[in-house]
Amino acid sequence: MRYIEMFREGMHTSDVYLCKAKQIALTKNGKEYGNLILQDKTGTIDGKIWDLSSPGVGTFEAMDYIQIEADVTVFQGAYQLNIKRVRKAREGEYKEEDYLPVSKKDIKKMYDELLKFVASIKNPYLSKLAKSFFQDEAFAKAFRFHSAAKSVHHGFVGGLLEHTLSVVSLCDYYASRYPMLNRDLLLTAAMFHDVGKLKELSVFPENDYTDDGQLLGHIIIGTEMISDRIKTIPDFPERLAAELKHCILAHHGELEYGSPKKPALLEALALNLADNTDAKIETMTEALTAGGNNNGWLGFNRLLETNIRRTGE
Repeated sequence: MRYIEMFREGMHTSDVYLCKAKQIALTKNGKEYGNLILQDKTGTIDGKIWDLSSPGVGTFEAMDYIQIEADVTVFQGAYQLNIKRVRKAREGEYKEEDYLPVSKKDIKKMYDELLKFVASIKNPYLSKLAKSFFQDEAFAKAFRFHSAAKSVHHGFVGGLLEHTLSVVSLCDYYASRYPMLNRDLLLTAAMFHDVGKLKELSVFPENDYTDDGQLLGHIIIGTEMISDRIKTIPDFPERLAAELKHCILAHHGELEYGSPKKPALLEALALNLADNTDAKIETMTEALTAGGNNNGWLGFNRLLETNIRRTGE
């Protein structure tokens, strides 16, 4: 099949893709059109069905695999599909593994590296807490497979692991550079800062917000998960528990970004900076990748709140 990452302006594609989202929208002239998000394992792309009345447009819903005929165009610096014909794909016309976006990094090696950080925690209570999660095979399997977001950054199989390992690695550097930081507390908080996403987002191929994700969000969910497990560890210090939970609650840094608390501890501040660094760099990396070989300005990016382009040779 022709994967989305292979698309270039002017190409024609006739293949099967996963319809992640489907909406009926209106043009400025009041005409209805189909607004789709299509996915394969290499990424996602917007698709438009400008003529819904065409006999070549069949019936399908979001999360269906669909056979399309479309032309690749460029809109505001990003590739887009102009879909001429579409129908629901038949069984046997696709393999599900072709439609799950997967980390380009080795998932097993990343998890082994994360386990080395777990083993380096010296505080007996934090060590026991971390091992109770990351050395549990059922948890490890789910953690390795999950994404870190629906669409913003690391929205792929292994994304949660890749993002977590990056944040832990940055925090490990911070701890080596700034001696006042409590390394054990900081690294443990980094390991768990997004653990609530296991329950905030459903598994692939849906990778969408659950009811708890909509109502509570991963920060609250993750804090509850850690709090519940701490209660099973005898004599876990109350102050240490509160400091760890504060780091998780404050890791988005600002109230308007979803954090119930702003960082009040040095470790919470360091975690916020590490999380923001990895999230922003990955967001821009994914946007530049989506721009293909376009070396010009890619247009305003609403997540980064600026117009972006690739660095010159």
